[in-house]
Amino acid sequence: MVIADDHTRMRGRIRDALEAGGCDVCGEGASAADAVRLVTEHRPDVALLDIHMPGNGIQAAHDIAKLAPEVAVVMLTQSAEDEDLFDSLRAGASGYLLKDTDPAELPDRLRRVIAGEGTMSPRLVARIMDEFRAPTKRRFGRSTAAAKLSAREWEVMQLLSEGLATDEVAGRLFLSATTVRVHVSSVLKKLRVKDRESAFKLLRGE
Repeated sequence: MVIADDHTRMRGRIRDALEAGGCDVCGEGASAADAVRLVTEHRPDVALLDIHMPGNGIQAAHDIAKLAPEVAVVMLTQSAEDEDLFDSLRAGASGYLLKDTDPAELPDRLRRVIAGEGTMSPRLVARIMDEFRAPTKRRFGRSTAAAKLSAREWEVMQLLSEGLATDEVAGRLFLSATTVRVHVSSVLKKLRVKDRESAFKLLRGE
């Protein structure tokens, strides 16, 4: 296995837990570039990646999925943000674990990933289910335009399409109103439209 995390102490804890559980750690790195290099060199069964390390762990997951698709990628991170979760899964990650996961559980969780299963911190599972089950969300879920958006952009546009004002969306998502406007501007640019109503139509597939 390969571990990539820019916190030396955290890497040590992870390595100790994996080795205590009978796993072989063949490389450690502190950046996305390290992760890709180590995976290319060692071809491990699993690459365990932090998200917010230099170079971005999600980008590393994407690169690994392209260069070594046989290597399973699992994110181990402090971030419980929907955007990081869904962007990681889109990048090809087979699992998403929070750093409050008991280190002693890691060997078994990663063995299950090697066996073809996914792994997810329990409190995030409901978010995955909600993504597919909420009827209001399904309105945008199948359009080609929706696939261009990040999870957070998609969520902002969904709430706005339901009639919420910018300040209300900000409150619902625990963001600032400025951040909501930045997301909307990004969506308009990605979809090459001039206003929200045109974006809504594209996202609904109209």
